[in-house]
Amino acid sequence: KGYQLAFLDKTGLTIVKENSSDTAQSKYFDRFKGRVIFPIYSMSGRVLGFGGRILSSDKKPAQSGGGHAAKYLNSPESDIYHKSKVLYGLYHAKQAIAKEDRCYLVEGYTDVIQLQQSGIHNVVSSSGTALTPDQIRLINRLTKNITVLYDGDAAGLRASIRGIDLILEQGMNVQVCTFPEGEDPDSFSRKNSLEELLSYFEQNTKDFIQFKAHLLASDAKNDPIKKAECIRDMIESISKIPDKISQEIYIKECSRIMDISEEALFSSLFQLTKNIQRQASREVKQQRAEQSLTAVQTTVEKVNRQEELEMNIIKALLLFGKKEEEFEDLTIKTDENQGFQYVVEKYTSTVYEKIFLDLQQDEIEFTNPVFMQLYSLLMNALHQEQNFEIAQFLNSIEPELMDVISDVLMQEEKYKLDNWERKNIFVRDKTKTVSQFVSETILHLRCLLISKLALEIKKEDAVNAEILEDFNNYNKLRVLLSRKLERVV
Repeated sequence: KGYQLAFLDKTGLTIVKENSSDTAQSKYFDRFKGRVIFPIYSMSGRVLGFGGRILSSDKKPAQSGGGHAAKYLNSPESDIYHKSKVLYGLYHAKQAIAKEDRCYLVEGYTDVIQLQQSGIHNVVSSSGTALTPDQIRLINRLTKNITVLYDGDAAGLRASIRGIDLILEQGMNVQVCTFPEGEDPDSFSRKNSLEELLSYFEQNTKDFIQFKAHLLASDAKNDPIKKAECIRDMIESISKIPDKISQEIYIKECSRIMDISEEALFSSLFQLTKNIQRQASREVKQQRAEQSLTAVQTTVEKVNRQEELEMNIIKALLLFGKKEEEFEDLTIKTDENQGFQYVVEKYTSTVYEKIFLDLQQDEIEFTNPVFMQLYSLLMNALHQEQNFEIAQFLNSIEPELMDVISDVLMQEEKYKLDNWERKNIFVRDKTKTVSQFVSETILHLRCLLISKLALEIKKEDAVNAEILEDFNNYNKLRVLLSRKLERVV
């Protein structure tokens, strides 16, 4: 099957060696030639990119010219692959992570594969790159508990501390397990059975504060200045934890380990928190000033349809997130005559689960960063709290986000304030049509995104069979979505 060279180039599957005198004579090389390939999947199972490990033991010069071939090579950033937003192995591990309520985080591809083969399935990898907030949020959807498995390399351990702080910032519980010097998860799991592995994890897993104290204290030794720096570093990590009760517990633990009074630690934490809040306040004021200036300069602002739909999703989660409703889904099935027919399937689900699964299935991401942040916070709250209360949720978020939610709720109540019924204009009560409101919002959002994709394909300069096939598939999907909308309108 033939593929366009331009597509292979954009997705990083080939390396182009340009010919300055004649571009038609440019040479294309297979980026992953002579390497074992590790496909990198999205959370829904789509291949987004690849990792490649060199097979030969002798390091030959790289194809792109100059230097030696790297041991590992990853797909470059592209329109579909963003390495900071993907975790290797998550697609195959997500069910085990949710079931075990714990995720083991390792560094490399082979670490994941070997642990999976040993019988530990709730394991993912950051693909050899520094851990990012987006990657942590992917795990946070499935569990609050992370155990980071580190190699026995001391230099690598110190470089990894920043990753722990990022995990703490998102309110997750983080533990650390290190392997003997010279060992990594891959080599260690090859030498030990599943029972021995689990026993080792149980005996050697430490809370992050114990791990960090041991690591930093070994550097400080008997130097009082270094010890003070070590304590400040630990306080900075504790300040990242959003839960005040957890902060107090870790302060007590830090006091015990480092042999320093709790009062001194609480005072230091209070001062650090005040400085962080002061800095955040300055940034917010500066951002508001810039936004105000932009608003003055903008004479006409077009209505953003996608943001409207995103706001409706936030509204549905706030008002009806825990409500159970009966939903309908329209699917295409083959009949006895090998023809196609539309079949209506009914099922019961809570509103927040319906929204989460639908958006995850289509890999839909919010374009508005504020709505994206609210969506993540709401999903966490709805998943964790048995009785979700808007007032309680408002108390747990930043003041800037509270303003946004107030605006959303005010728009919901606007028709009551305007007293439309007195003017013989009757607005439907959403509490009586929740499933319809939710389904309409998601389907309209899907239709909007499909239309955008179809429009992008229309703009392609070169039209070939593959592009025409994509265009036809998008149109078929748009027809199916339109039929679904007819069912709920």
